[in-house]
Amino acid sequence: MRYDLQIIASWIEPGSRVLDLGCGHGDLLNFLKEEKQVSGTGIENSEELAAFCIERGLQVLQGDINEEILDYQDNWFDYVILSQTLQQVYRPDWLLNELLRIGGRVIVSFPNFSHWSIRIQLLLKGYAPKNPQLPFDWYNTPNIRVITIKDFRRFIRKIGCRLEKEVAIDTSSHDLQGKIISFLPNLRATYGIFLVSRTD
Repeated sequence: MRYDLQIIASWIEPGSRVLDLGCGHGDLLNFLKEEKQVSGTGIENSEELAAFCIERGLQVLQGDINEEILDYQDNWFDYVILSQTLQQVYRPDWLLNELLRIGGRVIVSFPNFSHWSIRIQLLLKGYAPKNPQLPFDWYNTPNIRVITIKDFRRFIRKIGCRLEKEVAIDTSSHDLQGKIISFLPNLRATYGIFLVSRTD
């Protein structure tokens, strides 16, 4: 399992009710089901990936996360996971508030656009940057936003969330290993991972 997913899994209590948005191949859901006995549900936009997850024995719905989450009652889940998906969301403030409505805690991860390699590419080459975390060209990317670790900290303060945990990591998009970055994370980390909850 990817290094960032290993960290996310370590934050989840055994036996929890978990919703994984944009669950991909279901690696995190499967791990949590097998190792932590969670009651897990996934939502995945890709029909192919959703079918793959179902074949693995996972409970996964195919659909748009913005629409599917409206069907859940308040506090239905203990954790909602939005892993490497926030940069593709049109209304992040609305979505995060909805996730905090249906789940007690929300775990969000995203590629850090202020990593030093991105800054160097922009400075020296002048083109929209590409790297293992952001592998697309500007014209075919599914990402509609660029987010930095500092941006997200300010964002959650603005919408009134409580920051419970935060970790910055240096890893590539599919690496099984990585390291935690504590010094200058906004410059040196490739990903940020945050655990937030409601203030009430």
